[in-house]
Amino acid sequence: MNKQNLNDQAQEILKIAQKHGVEANFFFITTFKRYQVQIGILNDLEKTIKDEGTSVVKEYVKGRQNVYSHPAINDYNRTTDSANKTVATLIRIIMNMRNSTEDIDDDPLLRILNGN
Repeated sequence: MNKQNLNDQAQEILKIAQKHGVEANFFFITTFKRYQVQIGILNDLEKTIKDEGTSVVKEYVKGRQNVYSHPAINDYNRTTDSANKTVATLIRIIMNMRNSTEDIDDDPLLRILNGN
């Protein structure tokens, strides 16, 4: 994915959030920023794997070489899992905010967290 495409997708997500009234929600904002960072990390890891290959060779005692999978692959898999969980959290925030807008006016803490 190119950076412009990711920026376009981020803007689209924000438009959807605005439709549901969650764009000012503290938890949405912080979770969405975290998701953007994770996507950036994934892009860097993809580039590393593409440039360096999927395996690395390490030399140990007596010059023996051992072939291992590239460490970036494990990092990529862990970051992908985290990004997927972050998306699930974003969806939950949007769904919960959409279903509970009438309760926000009564609770000052919820008003602050939602940017009201």
